[in-house]
Amino acid sequence: MTGKILTAQEASTIPLWWIASAALVIGWALQKIWLHIRHPLYIFPGPPLAAWSNIPYSYWFLRGRQPFVMLSLHEKYGPVVRTAPNELSFNSAAAWKDIYGFRPGHKTFIKSEFYDGSSFIDQGFHGIATSRDPVEHAGMRRYLSHAFSERAVREQEGLVAEIVDLFVDKVGAVGKSKEGVNLAHWLRMEMFDITGSLAFGQSFDAVKNGGQHPSVRFIHKALRQIAVLDTFRRFPWLGKITMTVMSGPIQKLLEDNRLHEEHCFTMIQRRLDKPDRRPDFLTRLTEDGREKEVSALQLSAHAADILQAGSDTANVTITTVFYYLLHDPALMRKLRAEIDTNFSAFSEITAQSTAKIPLIRSICLEALRIYPSLPLGLPRVVPEGGETVEGHYVPEGTIVSVNPYAASLSPKNFENPWDFKPDRWLKKEGRDIHEASQPFSMGPRACIGQNLAWMEMNTTVAKLIYMYDFELVNTNMDLHRDSSMDTMWEGPPLVVRVSERANARRHA
Repeated sequence: MTGKILTAQEASTIPLWWIASAALVIGWALQKIWLHIRHPLYIFPGPPLAAWSNIPYSYWFLRGRQPFVMLSLHEKYGPVVRTAPNELSFNSAAAWKDIYGFRPGHKTFIKSEFYDGSSFIDQGFHGIATSRDPVEHAGMRRYLSHAFSERAVREQEGLVAEIVDLFVDKVGAVGKSKEGVNLAHWLRMEMFDITGSLAFGQSFDAVKNGGQHPSVRFIHKALRQIAVLDTFRRFPWLGKITMTVMSGPIQKLLEDNRLHEEHCFTMIQRRLDKPDRRPDFLTRLTEDGREKEVSALQLSAHAADILQAGSDTANVTITTVFYYLLHDPALMRKLRAEIDTNFSAFSEITAQSTAKIPLIRSICLEALRIYPSLPLGLPRVVPEGGETVEGHYVPEGTIVSVNPYAASLSPKNFENPWDFKPDRWLKKEGRDIHEASQPFSMGPRACIGQNLAWMEMNTTVAKLIYMYDFELVNTNMDLHRDSSMDTMWEGPPLVVRVSERANARRHA
């Protein structure tokens, strides 16, 4: 009966196991509450459930909504958000410097266990992008810098231009049909070919064949699995159950990874067995006896990392550039006028000549800001003794990161952040905090391939604009609304019809 108090005689009939179980549950709950209140991250705001469990974070990641959730959380809670029991997300320029930059007198924030899942790690090899040891990484960077210097990239331009020109021709051939061409797809194929040509000594011929190479398919699939691997790391028991219940698909994924590693090693070994002066990465890395510094397996691990990092970044930025140009005819006309003024023929468009046009760079910088090619916060571990991040003391062992999407689209960092305004990069006045956008990261782990990325972006954008007029086919597409993130963006198709411009000339 409601409200009735049990008598001693009635209470004595309750089984002891029930009383003991209830006591254990209550004790467990009180302990959890006590530990929660006493947790050193208790002072940081965030979703209540995220402070107790990794479930919300894994849910956001697995659904492909992580960047959008992080943006909304920072809008609600401020510049620092507790996103998991032992994780904090930041969105300020100061946090970029504190977590990733050089700070004299401060210890380095090393990469977290998130990076323990790349190709070749089962054979004991990390690549340049996934090595967690700062000393090991510094040695790798010194070694690989020979292949990514400004001088090296200038020498590589012929190999890059060959693929860019093939891509431009492919867009013209496919895009003149009524159905048009998915520019986003072919840009991805272009970057696969460029990265393959430079890192392995041979193109994957993805532009020629439409992306049918097995490495193209594997990289796309592998990127989609990173959220799953991160979830298994957070919930080891779930990984064990999945390995049992879904052993077939898991074994297939492992076999695909083995074949990818084998293919990478075979291509590297073939290139090493045929030394020539082809101006790719391996020529730079093996000249003057440098081939003795690392094994073929280590070179393969580096190449696999470079392929994964380099084949799905610049293409995202160029896609973003054309998405916004096609929605802003005035900006398209302005850029085209600049290109027509500077170039009388297609053959004049080079890395050096396009670098002299500030408008191209500012448009690319704005694309990198409004839709960062890597929208995932790069997790770092707070070093022993704790550290300060943006003025907040954070205890050792805490996982911290800056979410690029949340930082770039915060109105506290950029005025009218959802407006595509390349002019914000051409002037110093205004309220924009340019340092809040770090698409190549910063500090000792900053992207080693920035020089190459700028060559790819500048020349591809300029050559496409010079050669073709564009008409957007899927006008209802919204780049942000229709995107998801599996470590890298999985964006919507950008379907355009193209027609060759009457005054476009191949040669002067």
